[in-house]
Amino acid sequence: MNTLKHLFDRNVIWAESITKNNPEFFSALSKQQLPEYLWIGCSDSRVPANQIVDLPPGEVFVHRNIANVVTHTDLNCLSVIQFAVEILKVKHIIVCGHYGCSGVKASLEDREYGLVDNWLRHIKDVARFNANKLRDLAPEEKNNRLCELNVLEQVVNVCNTSIVKNAWENDSELSVHGWIYNIENGILKDLDMCITSMDELKEKSTWIE
Repeated sequence: MNTLKHLFDRNVIWAESITKNNPEFFSALSKQQLPEYLWIGCSDSRVPANQIVDLPPGEVFVHRNIANVVTHTDLNCLSVIQFAVEILKVKHIIVCGHYGCSGVKASLEDREYGLVDNWLRHIKDVARFNANKLRDLAPEEKNNRLCELNVLEQVVNVCNTSIVKNAWENDSELSVHGWIYNIENGILKDLDMCITSMDELKEKSTWIE
């Protein structure tokens, strides 16, 4: 039986190194979870949320899926958002995509991949809504621009959930941000999309139309 012993060995080394620097770390961590941030990102193994922003365990509540998509039918994602907003009382929701996203690239290709095609349909819709912005771009530039546009679309989708709308109606301190990550240099880019109210949502939704 292959039990992946090397991963358990690495886990012990990691836990011991943390405890050596801060003997009370795991004891304190086990008693409460009070993150200020919900990270909605891509499942890509090269985009680890905590490491990118150099925050320790316990600081970021995370949801990841292919191409960081948020839809009104995804009960998994919606449940995470509800738990983060209503139970954990996060102050920031970050939608973070990344350049060179394989899901975005696949959505631009005229071929079938199987079950995932149903998921990629959401990104194809973003491309269709923004066809005039993508039409004359070279393939790599087109892919990267769609990665950005997809983030902006998903920020609006987050804001349009009843969860976030109710939070704003109840005067909760909650901001929704759109970021993108460059795997080639490890740098995050703010897409200048930060929404903190229904009024801002109405104003900034026009940016991606």
